[in-house]
Amino acid sequence: MMNFQDEFGLLLRARYSLLYLVTREEERLETAIAQVAQQQGQRAVYTWDFVDGYQGNPNDAGFGRRNPLQALEFVEKLPTEAAGIFILRDFHRFLEDIAISRKLRNLAKRLKSQPKNLVILAPHISIPEDLSDCMTVLEFPLPNADEIRAEVERLLSSLGSPPTGRLLDELVRSCQGLSIERIRRVLARAIATHQELRPEDIDLVLEEKRQTIRQTQILDFYPAHEAMTDIGGLDNLKDWLLRRGGAFSERARQYGLPHPRGLLLVGIQGTGKSLTAKAIAHHWHLPLLRLDVGRLFGGLVGESESRTRQMIQLAEALAPCVLWIDEIDKAFAGLDGRGDAGTANRVFGTFITWLAEKTSPVFVVATANNVRALPPEMLRKGRFDEIFFVGLPNQEERRAIFGVHLSRLRPHTLKQYDLDRLAYETPDFSGAEIEQVLVEAMHIAFSQNRDFTNEDILEAASQVIPLARTAQEQIQFLQEWAAAGKARPASRYSNFPGSRSLGT
Repeated sequence: MMNFQDEFGLLLRARYSLLYLVTREEERLETAIAQVAQQQGQRAVYTWDFVDGYQGNPNDAGFGRRNPLQALEFVEKLPTEAAGIFILRDFHRFLEDIAISRKLRNLAKRLKSQPKNLVILAPHISIPEDLSDCMTVLEFPLPNADEIRAEVERLLSSLGSPPTGRLLDELVRSCQGLSIERIRRVLARAIATHQELRPEDIDLVLEEKRQTIRQTQILDFYPAHEAMTDIGGLDNLKDWLLRRGGAFSERARQYGLPHPRGLLLVGIQGTGKSLTAKAIAHHWHLPLLRLDVGRLFGGLVGESESRTRQMIQLAEALAPCVLWIDEIDKAFAGLDGRGDAGTANRVFGTFITWLAEKTSPVFVVATANNVRALPPEMLRKGRFDEIFFVGLPNQEERRAIFGVHLSRLRPHTLKQYDLDRLAYETPDFSGAEIEQVLVEAMHIAFSQNRDFTNEDILEAASQVIPLARTAQEQIQFLQEWAAAGKARPASRYSNFPGSRSLGT
């Protein structure tokens, strides 16, 4: 795969006259551009911004200050055969101006026969429609592990005993997904605190990473404390996950195993799909990123597609990680009927292509309640490693779910509760409904100033109408869909038609 400098250099040689580079790391990008310019016969590099005009060349210092149109006219002043790269910082803010737009289109035609390239630097994509055909967009990636290692070693070279070995490896891994500027800032803070780097400074890096992810307003850095033992039942799914626990290791790469791609969990609400996503991240010791697909859709032209690419770039920079997409069926339901000029289709297309082609260790866990709303492309083989159907828990699983909750709520008096009876008396209840029954039982007992009993739990259960009865048609469809071989059962004994009835 071509890296940024190779791709940028190719576009220069091919005389792509208008380039739009997306980055929040202006200084690092300009360094990369200077390196490419040097490789291509010492091309001159001219840098302009609105406040200071052109910089770097004493003869032209300050030219075009506070005048973006004059900044473009400067390009025409130079000899036709003079090779040059013209970096225009924040120039995306002026593209809506009719004079700027017209001038850029005129320059695009003229520069095709000249070794000159205009490079607009911007933190996000904002290109008017009339310029979309003549402008080429290139994303500048976040620093990779080798770049981070070099920067960390450079920053710490002044220390008497810079970290090596395991601490250095952990620092590099924890810094992935951060810009070079943020890495410098957080490491400087750690050094200023105790004049050296310690293992506990990894927490500072992780907090900086949380801040970065929050600022994108696309992904959430989600704390995952749930263990596999917190999931009652779902034995087939848990066995599948446990077998892949070491699949992200270097030993697995040497063995020839590819990175696991992900899971689609389809099933009824409240059956533990979201809990499973958290437990996977905790069990595999990977960061958990939560994507709210609704946040990908922006109001400006091209903004949704830009946010989707930003989400993918950030997730891959943080890899290995778990990317949790909750209720993906709601995000992409009814694509063809949306009145958004095809934006949802383009976002879906970008996302589904990445799912099929990604080679990075980003394990995607998508959950869906309504399989009928999912586009057929989502269910095609190759998008996920496996599709699991998570149905209503059977009696044995309900017993396990009661056990999980009661061992957390009343670990010292667990034996006082008749788990077999509680499981038998709650047919068709989901895991979430069982949890709510226990909360209601505690309210009953707390109001009477005593501890809650089996009878309180059964009393609370008698007041609940489970979803299995109010949404019986939807649940029956899901069971028949899974029984037809469309999904693998997450439970060892699934409530498929023809097997055991619901709740038995």
